[in-house]
Parts: sequence; C-alpha cells; structure tokens
Amino acid sequence: MTALRGPDDPAALLAAFRSFLGVERGLAVNTQRAYARDLGKLFTHLEKTKTSWDRAAEADLVHLVHDESRAGLSPRSLARLISALKAFYRWAVLEGRLERSPALNLTSPKAWQSLPKFLQVREVEALLAQPDPSDARGLRDKAMLEVMYAAGLRVSELVGLRLQDARLRDSFLLCRGKGNKERIVPLGKSAISSVERYLSESRPRLAKGSSETLFLTRRGTAFTRQGFWKVLKIYALAAGLAGKAHPHVLRHSFATHLLERGADLRSVQMMLGHSQITTTQIYTHVSRERLRKVYDKFHPRA
Repeated sequence: MTALRGPDDPAALLAAFRSFLGVERGLAVNTQRAYARDLGKLFTHLEKTKTSWDRAAEADLVHLVHDESRAGLSPRSLARLISALKAFYRWAVLEGRLERSPALNLTSPKAWQSLPKFLQVREVEALLAQPDPSDARGLRDKAMLEVMYAAGLRVSELVGLRLQDARLRDSFLLCRGKGNKERIVPLGKSAISSVERYLSESRPRLAKGSSETLFLTRRGTAFTRQGFWKVLKIYALAAGLAGKAHPHVLRHSFATHLLERGADLRSVQMMLGHSQITTTQIYTHVSRERLRKVYDKFHPRA
C-alpha cells in the first residue's frame, strides 16, 4: 500500500475521521463512537503485527474480521466493523492519505444478517399492561412504552423527545433520528391517551425545574438509553418476557406488525426513518419466515 502523506498517530486520525463523519456525512454521535471503537480494534490488531494503518493490506483486515468473529462478535457488530473499515479507508483515499483502499473488496456475507427479533401482539399487550397507572413513575413508564411501540422509535429518539415534539392534538410526534434528521410519526389513540395522562398527572410531580425533555426520571432529568433499558427489563420480566425484550424490540415489533397487516413498505420506511428502503426490507423477510412456519405447521401436504 502506497502512502501519499505521512501517517498520523491513531488518536489524530480518529479525531479527523470523526469530524468528517459528523460534519460531512451527518452521522449521529453514537454512530461516530461505534465507528471509533471499531477502528480502535483495527489499530490494536495492526500494532500486534507491527503494521502501520497506511501499510495494511486486505489480508490484514480480513484477519481482523475473522479474529473478531472467532471471539464471538455478533453478526450485526461484524457487519458494522466492516462498514467502519470501508468508511475509514475510503475517507483516507479522499483525503489524499492513501492511493487505494485495502477495504475495497470487503463484504458482509448475507448469512451474517440475523432477522430482527420481535414480540407477538399479545406479548406487546402484556408488556404494556405492566406499569402501575396509580403511580407517577408507572404513568410515565406506560406512556414511554406506548409511544415507543406506537411510533417505532429508536431508544435514543424516545429519550430525546422534547415537550414541543408531542403534537397530541394533531396525533403525531416530531422525531429527530440518525444524523439529526427530522421526521413526523403518527400516534394512535392509546399512546396519545397515555401521554396526556402522564403530562397532566405525572410529569408535574417529576419535574424539578424547567426541563424541556418530555420523559423525566425521578430526579427530573432526561433518561439515558441505559436507564430506559433498565425500566424495560423490569416490565419484561413481570410480563414473562425475560430474554425476549431488548431496547429495539418494540421498534422491530412496530414494523413487523404494520407489514403483516398490509402496510406498504415505503410508508413503514418513512415512519422508521430509514434512509434506504433495503434496510426496511428485512422486516418483509420476517413476515415471510412466519408465513413459512404457519404453512409447514398447518398445511396437510407440507
């Protein structure tokens, strides 16, 4: 590999690359951090073989991916690692730091892509029935779960909602997704009712100041993603769904249930905030797999 400019130290490289991801590509901070962690693995791997990043060959990158796979990295995380490598070396070429990217031919095998897990409708109903509506926190938790399922939000989108984002009279939310892109998502009657009750009966008791965040912790602050995950785990356990519920499960269930009931793919893509419809298409695979199982189970000549 021919370097066109002298190599930078890893910290300086990562800082410059993250700036590019944020400013030029508009990627969310969480995505930038994930890419930086993945590239940290690259630098550590190359350091062991005494190879500088600008002298790495395709074989070095393949070896890294195989090592991470053997170490138990999930298929989704492996796919992101490859995306990070490709993006980093593509940026290096654009910046004139390299002549050619060693990651050009790296691919993510389709077999690595696992289908998203989701809940049955009855399981979602059991989960939503767990919060105690007689308690301020129960009202809040009920509203959060209802909104997440009704709007198919990412956890970061849910905890980032502001008061002015809930347009309840018009039955929709204004949501900011990856890359700070805004989208409008409809809300159903059940979610609207839960949020209205939370705003009138619960939020005033949780608020400690003039926060504009919609959903507040008992300290009057915004939730972290980890904070919401702890709340979800408690109710999942109570609903008999231990191990089945994770931070994205209501979003996956939202998309799957819409498509199973006849929603068109383009509309679901817009509601989920996917930039590419190919990302949304994975949910059609879920529906097809379920149809296959039903057919195999009930057809007399299957």
